[in-house]
Parts: sequence; structure tokens; C-alpha cells
Amino acid sequence: MASLFHPLCGSNPPTLLRLLLQNGLPAANRCPQVALALAVSLARWPFSTAEQVAFALAPQQPMPDPVFILGYWRSGTTHLHNVMAQCPAFGYITPLATGMPWDILGIVRSLEPLLEQALPQDRYVDNVAVTPTSPQEDSIPLATMGAASYYHGMYFPRQFETHFRRDVFGEVEEADVERWKRLHRHLLRKVSVHQGHCPLLIKNPVYTGYIRHLRELWPGAKFIHIYRNPYRVFVSARHYFTRLLPELALQDYGDLPIESLVLESYPFLLDALKTDTADLPPNQFAELSFEDFQSDPPGELKTLFEQLELPDFEAARPYFETYLAGLEDYQQNQYSLDAETVNAIENAWFPYIQRWDYSL
Repeated sequence: MASLFHPLCGSNPPTLLRLLLQNGLPAANRCPQVALALAVSLARWPFSTAEQVAFALAPQQPMPDPVFILGYWRSGTTHLHNVMAQCPAFGYITPLATGMPWDILGIVRSLEPLLEQALPQDRYVDNVAVTPTSPQEDSIPLATMGAASYYHGMYFPRQFETHFRRDVFGEVEEADVERWKRLHRHLLRKVSVHQGHCPLLIKNPVYTGYIRHLRELWPGAKFIHIYRNPYRVFVSARHYFTRLLPELALQDYGDLPIESLVLESYPFLLDALKTDTADLPPNQFAELSFEDFQSDPPGELKTLFEQLELPDFEAARPYFETYLAGLEDYQQNQYSLDAETVNAIENAWFPYIQRWDYSL
């Protein structure tokens, strides 16, 4: 059974009402979630508005360019993000900031005990634990704030493909791109203040195809692309979307074109990545395989830190080792592949299977 506290509880009334008008009414059994989201957003609105005004009037300190972790869903981005976030030199988006992005600098701090009780034990799609200090990507808070997001397709699955294509394939109007830029910069600047003005470590699979936009906003940003055996990525990504939908969907839905969208979007995002990073110097763009990182985390991290000229690796090494030691009992999900699925993957993704020399 899905939690009563939906991510849209962190929205504001205008955004929430706009999403409902654009995407249709919720199913009857999801009306309590929507009613609670509306009540919470109305109760928070005066505080959120006051925070926005205060933040707009406050002097803006220079913000270091972020470090972005990229890669298709289920390629190892979360694992790399969680490990690198152990480095004290980095800041990141916390679960509480994810849940209430308009209130990061205000009432979030006073409501921390209550909000922490609402956190799930894991991420639903795998066995990765969620704690009050777990680093999060910016997709959910940006969706909550009103930026175009595939998460809106998860919330309103009658429009799943429309939202997926808008966000992942960039099939949006210029005004939507500008809104995303404005909200993205606003969110990251608030998180930077919350995290003490240190460089932010941001993970988002969609940004694999957004580097041209990110470079406009953050010219000095650094990018890390992690890739993984495509056969494994496909079945895990399919599981990711099908597992999240029952938790997040506010509408009834039937069969959705998840497999075809996964097959189509993988080469689209990776082709965009190749184009957008072609002129980046080695100290701004690095790639690694999940399998290499899994087999030798310290060695791969050391190489990354040296290539990208990140803060002192040796000072951070003990934090990495302590975190990794706590994962010794972690069990990955197991999947199987039938011949038809293997053929579909190879037909759609063969250039990347060949490029990275993977096999079934």
C-alpha cells in the first residue's frame, strides 16, 4: 500500500492545482493523498512564501560549480553518488530537502523529527537504504516545484508517455526549458546555502542528455558518466519504472509503453552525452564502468579525483572505506532475460554493447 504522504505534499498550491488541471483528476482511492497534499501545501504556503522573499532579498554568495553524476537509470549512478557523498568536501540534496524544496532553509529544520518518520526504509526499487542523510537526486524536488519532469508521468500515468518524452527527450517548449533552468538554479543555490556553500554533488539520469543546458548554467561544472552492462541495465530499468508506479501513481493505469521507451531513450541519451561532451577537457569529464568501480572502488575513485582535480582524495579515503565496509551484506536484485528481450536489447543498443565490449 502506497504511503499517504505523496511527494506532492512538498509542492505549493498553484503548482499542485496546475498539475491536476493539466493531467486530470486522481482515482477515487488516491483522493486522500491529493487532499492531504493540498492541505499540507496550504498550511506551508505562508512560510514558503516568506522564505522565497527572504532568499530573494538576501545577498547571493558565489556558488562553486557542481559535480554532476550521469548515466542511464540503473547504471550505478546511485551507488557512485552515495559513495562520493561521503567526502566531507561535497554537499548534496538531503531527503528532507527533496520532500520540501520550497522550505529548505526554514520550517524543514523545525519539522525534521516528523519528516524523518515519513521516510521509507529503502528506495522501493532496490535494497538501498534511505536515511535522513542519504544523498538524493534533484528530479523529485524539481517536479514538486513545477519543472517538466518524467515524475509527473509517474504521478499521472494517463500522461506517462507525454511527460517522459517532454523530460527525457526534450520535447518541450522553450518556455518549459527556461522554467527548468530557473528552478534548477534556484534549488541548487538554496541547497548550497543549506550545505555550507561547498561544491554540490548532483545525480540525475536525465541529465545524461542535458549537458548542453547544464554547461550554460554552470560553465565550470564537472561531469562523471558511469555505464554498466546494457543487458543488466535494461531489465533493471524496466523494473525501476514498473515498481515505482504503484507507489506514486495517483491515477489508475493499464499497460504502459515502458519497455519501448527504455529501449528508445537509452541510445538517445547516450548519443546526446557523446555530442555534448566532445569538447570538454579531461578535468571536466570522466567516464568509468560500474563493474570496474564495483571491483576496485578506491582505485577508481582515486583516478576520478585526480583526473577531475577534485578535493584531496587521501583525506576522504577513510570515509569511503567506512561506508563501503557497511555494504558488504548488500544484496542486488536478480533478473532473468528471455531470448526475445535479448534480441530487442541488441537491436536497439548494439553500438553501445560493442563500444564497451559487453556480452550477455
